[in-house]
Amino acid sequence: MITGERMAAVDENAAALGVSQKQLMESSGNAVARAVRETAEPGSSVAVVAGRGNNGGDAFVAARFLDRYDVTTLLLGRAERIGTEIARENWDALQEAGYETREITDSSGFELPDCDVVVDAMLGTGISGDLREPAATAAEAINAADATVVAVDVPSGFDADAGAVADNAVETDRVVTFHDTKPGLADLDCELTVADIGIPAAAERDVGPGDVSLAEPEGRDGRAYVIGGGPYTGAPALAAQAALRAGAELSFVAAPDAVAGEIQGYAEDLIVQPYENEILTPEIAEDLLETAAQYDNVVVIGPGLGTDDATLEAARRFLVEYEGPAVVDADALKVVPEIETDATLVCTPNRGELARMGGPDTDDLAAVADEIETFAAELGHVVLAKGENDVITDGERTRISRSGTVGMKVGGTGDTLAGIVAALLEDAEPMDAAAAGAHVNGLAGERLADRHEEGFLASELLEELPAVLWGDRDV
Repeated sequence: MITGERMAAVDENAAALGVSQKQLMESSGNAVARAVRETAEPGSSVAVVAGRGNNGGDAFVAARFLDRYDVTTLLLGRAERIGTEIARENWDALQEAGYETREITDSSGFELPDCDVVVDAMLGTGISGDLREPAATAAEAINAADATVVAVDVPSGFDADAGAVADNAVETDRVVTFHDTKPGLADLDCELTVADIGIPAAAERDVGPGDVSLAEPEGRDGRAYVIGGGPYTGAPALAAQAALRAGAELSFVAAPDAVAGEIQGYAEDLIVQPYENEILTPEIAEDLLETAAQYDNVVVIGPGLGTDDATLEAARRFLVEYEGPAVVDADALKVVPEIETDATLVCTPNRGELARMGGPDTDDLAAVADEIETFAAELGHVVLAKGENDVITDGERTRISRSGTVGMKVGGTGDTLAGIVAALLEDAEPMDAAAAGAHVNGLAGERLADRHEEGFLASELLEELPAVLWGDRDV
């Protein structure tokens, strides 16, 4: 099962793999036509009621595969306002080849012809809520008609993410959905067909540009709260700066007073909050917990923290009592298997840290992705295992990020990753934030490798992050 939102990401990933949306539309339209042929005999009359998006484009293709039927295609709106180039091309193909088409520019002008079959292609998976004009009038006419209704992907008025059905939705007899079923479709009183349209398995399994689009921040938002530093100062500074580069509006670092000035010296953009001790202790962790809750922060805990017994106990107490989203990295990972918490955790271990947490011990993480998935299920948290290929799993779904370069073995790239994920967690689901964060971090490394081969620094990744997140993702 796949949501409409996730399906859009998979489509984008497929295009990056060389399977264009135009190819997928051709396959989708063919599948719809096949369903019509299974529904009615040749010579039957078919009314295609199409919107101006790609859902309508699928139906334009279907009309070309129904030459043995009496087909009329009704476009809701003006042709010049068709929303995508590939849908427009398929509309134009109908015009050039002399197919019967009509443009419905006003709902008062909608008239459904007498027909044996209606193809509902008004609205696809990206639309939810009650139907508005002219789709509302068209849906009323379709529901009143004595015709078999075949819906393209989902019935118009069906929410492909939540599975909800609008009060004025199209009542369908058959749904031809693409690639995988959508939530709630199986509950409808209709025949359901899942059509294979040629999307490569890698488009869903491997992280790609669609995953970045899914998690991309819509604006500058969120506050990262990095709890780290003590033995090491560069790690929390990198994580905090990466969060800013990935869209956080503010980035705080809580660190011992003895190293706070050094951390502040890395970047004037950071807000460093010193505490009076050389290391993090349980008492201080209580104060930090109040701060994190008060300011609704996304926490990053672990970078540069150290492994003193008191520090690990402090991390344990913080995570047990914390109830918000947190990225757990580096030294703090050790305590995660021991705790129960209501917090939403994304754990980012490297190969060695994963093994010490109780996960598989291997250099090839992708080869044991199923084992990591099982480990994440037992852990109860999202795991982003860092290696040559990153494995991201929530215990039920698993993704592999193949971006990156050997130059990213340099110290600090895991800290930038933690900061990126924290920024994306402000708006995205944990699994989506982790997958996109891994891909973005890797692509930033690839951009640097194009110029510097292997001799770049983790701090240089920071400059590349905005371009990868909001610009060119295909290096």
